[in-house]
Amino acid sequence: MTTNLSASIAPKTVLVVEDSPTEAENICAVLAEMGLWVVWAVDGLDGLQKAQEIHPDLIVMDVNMPGMNGFEVVQALKRNPKYTAIPVVMLTSNDTPEALVIGFDSGAIDYIPKDVFAMQVLVETIHQIGLI
Repeated sequence: MTTNLSASIAPKTVLVVEDSPTEAENICAVLAEMGLWVVWAVDGLDGLQKAQEIHPDLIVMDVNMPGMNGFEVVQALKRNPKYTAIPVVMLTSNDTPEALVIGFDSGAIDYIPKDVFAMQVLVETIHQIGLI
């Protein structure tokens, strides 16, 4: 899924790595409404490959995915100097204190539990990092 609402201005690119099509569609729609160019990766390995191909301005990463989980993807990206500056926001239903610590230790700049306020928090985080 790729969305671009404003072709006249080069929008910032966000890679959404989410294995649930329903969740991904919701996240992508919100981000596209903000004027961001959104690319969807269906799992961790796909996310790693797309991050390396498109070098996004932000990655929104789920944790629990088949194959390569979100922590592993972030750790792989942060080991490579070409990708260390890409901010990663973990957006996940895995809200244990241990997972939160692992997320930040992996290199995420924010860790957002999927709850009723998750999208509002994600939008605020995007504003705070100056992406829009």
